[in-house]
Order: sequence, then C-alpha cells, then structure tokens
Amino acid sequence: MNPATEVKTNPNPAPELAIVNGGGAAATASAFSFPIGYYDLHPDISINFQLNRFYGWVGDDSMLTEMREGLAGVNDYPTFTKIVLDLGEKALARHEVRKGAYYLRLTEFFLPFSDPRKLPTRQRFVDLLLDHLQIAPSAYCRIPFETGWLPAYRLTPKKPRGILVVFGGFDSYIEEWLPASLVFRDAGYDTILFEGPGQGAALELAHLTMSPEWHKPVKAVLDYFHLDAVTLMGFSLGGGLVIRAAAFEPRVRRVIAYDIMTNGLECFLRPLPAPAQKELLDWIDTGNEGAVDKFFADAMAKSLLLEWMVKLGMRNTGTQTTYAMLKHYQKYETASISSRLTQDVLLMAGAEDHYVPVHQLPDQIATLTQVRSLTARLFTRAEHAQNHCQTGNMGLAFHIMIDWMTSLGPIERLTDE
Repeated sequence: MNPATEVKTNPNPAPELAIVNGGGAAATASAFSFPIGYYDLHPDISINFQLNRFYGWVGDDSMLTEMREGLAGVNDYPTFTKIVLDLGEKALARHEVRKGAYYLRLTEFFLPFSDPRKLPTRQRFVDLLLDHLQIAPSAYCRIPFETGWLPAYRLTPKKPRGILVVFGGFDSYIEEWLPASLVFRDAGYDTILFEGPGQGAALELAHLTMSPEWHKPVKAVLDYFHLDAVTLMGFSLGGGLVIRAAAFEPRVRRVIAYDIMTNGLECFLRPLPAPAQKELLDWIDTGNEGAVDKFFADAMAKSLLLEWMVKLGMRNTGTQTTYAMLKHYQKYETASISSRLTQDVLLMAGAEDHYVPVHQLPDQIATLTQVRSLTARLFTRAEHAQNHCQTGNMGLAFHIMIDWMTSLGPIERLTDE
C-alpha cells in the first residue's frame, strides 16, 4: 500500500505536493467492515449511485439482490419509494436493523418535500441508527446559530490524538455518516459531526438555508466546543465548503476535501450536454432568467436526476426559481479564496466521479499556493473507488484520511506558534 502520508512541512511559498496512488484494504470498525465494490443496480446513473451509496453503509449482499430485482425497471419516484419502503419494513421485521434503517433513508431521499411521510421517515432512520450503533443521547447537541441551530454529535475516545470536525454537502444527513465516525473515534480522534445551513435538520427543523460563507457555521461549532486547533473535513459539496471555511478560520489547522469541488455551478450543470451548459452559462451571466427557467422546466420533465437536483437546490437555498438557485450556487467556488489557505491540506477525488469533473483536482491544486503542505489522492476503478466520495470503497478513503492525519503528528495549537 502507498498511504497518503508523504507530507512534510515546507516553509517555502510553493507547497510540497504529494500525489499519492495505490490500493489498500477497507478500513474496519470494531463491528463493521465497509464493503468493496460498485454494482450495476439500476440503469439511471444517479439512482444507481444512490443505491450503491446506501448499500455501502450496510454491506449486506442480500441488499444488492433485493434492490436489483425490485428496482431495475422502475423509472418514477412514487413507485421507487413504495418498493424501497416495503423493503425497509420487511428488513426491520426480520430485525435487520442497519439494512432497514438505510432503506428508510433511501426512501426519504426521494420523497418530495410535500409528502407527509418525509420527516417521520427521516426521524425513524435517525432513531434506528442511533440505537443500533449505541450512540448515547448525550453525544447530541444543538448549537445556536443565527435564527436557529446546528445539530451536532461528538464521539470522543479515551485518549484523543486530535480533533476532527466533519460536515456534509448538498443532500446529506450527518447521521448517515455515523458509522464512519466510529472508525475515526476508534482510531483515536475526537470526532465532531455537524450540519450547517441548508443541510439535514438545520434546514428542515431549524429552517436555515445554505450559505457559501461556511466559516460562519464552522466558527459557531468551534466556539461552542471551545476548540483551538482542529482538522476540518467536508464531503461532497463540503469539499468546496471546507476550503472556503479554512480560508477565514485560523483555528482550522488541517483540511480534508472529500472530494474536491472547486466550482459548484459546473457540477450542477454537468448532467447536461456541453452545448446546453455553455448556453445556460451565457444566460446566467446576462441575466436571462426566463430562458433558464424554461430550459429547466422542459429538461426536468425528461430527467429524474435534474428534477431531483433542481427541487432540492431550490429547497436548501430558499430560492423560488431555478435561475435564482443557480445564481446562488455560482458563489460556491474556491479559486478566489484558495490562496488564503496556509494549512496542511489533503485533496481527494474519484477518477470517474459523475458529479465532479476530474479536472477540478488539478484546478484546486493550482490555486493552493500558500499552504504548508499539500497531498492529493486520485482514486481509480482498480480500487473500486473511482466514484463520488469513493462510493464502492469508502473504507479505503477513511484509511487514507487516518494515515494522513497520523503522519502529521500532534496538531499545533495557535498558542503554541
């Protein structure tokens, strides 16, 4: 194995860059090994990704058979959610709690916001998973923020070797990530998971919409827990938000972008043909709101992925039109602020990520001109980790992060410098 540990302190303005490759076994929690493999379960690329995503937290191969047989020919969300919910109820009746819980999460993921089952299904998922993982209520808190609050969990080992703060992205619930948090806790890291504005309960219960000024929720979390020096990790869209937060929050001493995302608007438009992307960018730049909204109204009628993305994008930003939502996500870029970072940075990317173009990895590398050290890791098909956030071999991704943090040794506190 070639772990992501080739990082050294570099006092020069141009950072040392370690491009790390190589495979490895999946990381193992005390009672769970993350599965390795990415499967063809549905012809729609986005639905197939989500099926693999939630299977990755379960690892029960019977789930693959159930989803493949039950969902292969389904192309509308009402039928899809009905079948998945039924699979979840049957799994729970068989006392297959982890599988049943993630089936509920998959159901809720595709339920429309107007569906009265959405929030109760989410809460069942959360309650089942917390009980299954034996996470005590005392691990949970609500952090005051602006007009609402941010939900957070803290899992602390007996002798912490450092503090890791984690948040998600465009569509995540932080509870989905709890199995991974146990891996980091058991590796010795005091692990804090939180949802920021526009995410999970912060959106749905505290009614906070998403903001590119991500240093503000990070500040609230660090203030609440009285933290002076942390590793900050963001996944999916969070891979861009973590760069934005680190640019303005000096208590963030190390940064993990899991995966990179230098341009949120480009990722949003990526499912479209290249000519359509160019035309839309022209309309957005010139303020042609009517043309943008009409284009997406027509395109959403033909694409499950676009329908889901647009509705969620408007929901988590609090915007009323597709045009306004896209203008909002135009702010989710890292080029303008990356030169402010002076931390140790780990960048991760999937070679075949269908959400994030792979060129965003060298784009992000090129703009981090002042960081102390820079490590980049591109995951490949040979490792079953080529997809977004290494779905197919998440255990390998977690192993790389832990190796990288461990290789750097104890984190420096601001007062020590």
